[in-house]
Amino acid sequence: MGLRAVLWNDAERRPRALLRVVLLVVVTALLAIGTSVGASVGFGAFRALLASTVGDAAATTVSAVAGIALTGGTVSLAVLIAGRYVDRRRLRDFGFRIDRDWWLDCGFGLALGAGLMTLVFGVGLGAGWVRVTDTFQPQSGFIIRFLGLTLAFVGVGVYEELLLRGYLLTNAAEGLVGRLGDRDAVVGATVLSSLVFGLAHATNPNATLLSTGTIVLAGGMLAAGYVLTGELAMPIGLHTTWNLFQGGVYGFPVSGLGVGASVVVVEETGPDLVTGGAFGPEAGLLGLGAMVVGTAATAGWVRWRTGDLRIDAAVTTPELRDGPGDAPDPDSDRWEPSPEE
Repeated sequence: MGLRAVLWNDAERRPRALLRVVLLVVVTALLAIGTSVGASVGFGAFRALLASTVGDAAATTVSAVAGIALTGGTVSLAVLIAGRYVDRRRLRDFGFRIDRDWWLDCGFGLALGAGLMTLVFGVGLGAGWVRVTDTFQPQSGFIIRFLGLTLAFVGVGVYEELLLRGYLLTNAAEGLVGRLGDRDAVVGATVLSSLVFGLAHATNPNATLLSTGTIVLAGGMLAAGYVLTGELAMPIGLHTTWNLFQGGVYGFPVSGLGVGASVVVVEETGPDLVTGGAFGPEAGLLGLGAMVVGTAATAGWVRWRTGDLRIDAAVTTPELRDGPGDAPDPDSDRWEPSPEE
């Protein structure tokens, strides 16, 4: 096999999966460098102006949300550029075919994330592993901080799922399917994207080898909704409220990070192996149990809503668009090569 065949897929007229992922990393890095230069100059002045006009608490919240929005925008723009010019796909082909079912699945994901963290809190409280010490903290500026936290976690849920499940898992599955078949390719791609998800949290405060391993498993839970539906609706919803209720409602650390505002303030009195300690429930048996329940609930919802439980074809079969010489297939929204090719 020549170098061209290693790097380029003639049948699909695009780079092979590994090169597509590498090119996304390059595009993201270039965009990040450009935006970080502007942000380093403008953010300090922006925050100082806010502090002088709306107060320090609001300034801190707005600055934090703006930072996350900048990161999310950079990642999303990188996926759009790489998707259009490298993958030959549009954003909707990475899990955003938004319709009624998409919103139903997103609503289920939102409810599931809230329910799982409520279960973690309830079991911990009932077993005496967690005790409530206060409510609605900080008292000054709680509402604006909580609203900012909500916006921040929505942003994190969208851009992390778009990058790790929508782009990475999809490309990895397409790259492996010819060698392994659909099921094994998706398993391998899920493991790969989940490992990246875990490693991305390995440098968080209070991270351990155990916490990194459990975050990998959390990646598998989030991937289940995408693999079974071909859409990011459920993972985005679940990711958003898992974080929000974990930190903003029940006062646990979120992957080792404090969030600065919570409805309930808790003290963890149980063993770290169970509660997750300073990293939060994700690093303990409570969080692990919630992941098992969440994965099972995701599968149950998909079976109930669709009547079936299988890998969605969109995860392994690309719908390539706007390539040179392509013509629209009148029977679908997919682009197929014209007879001249």
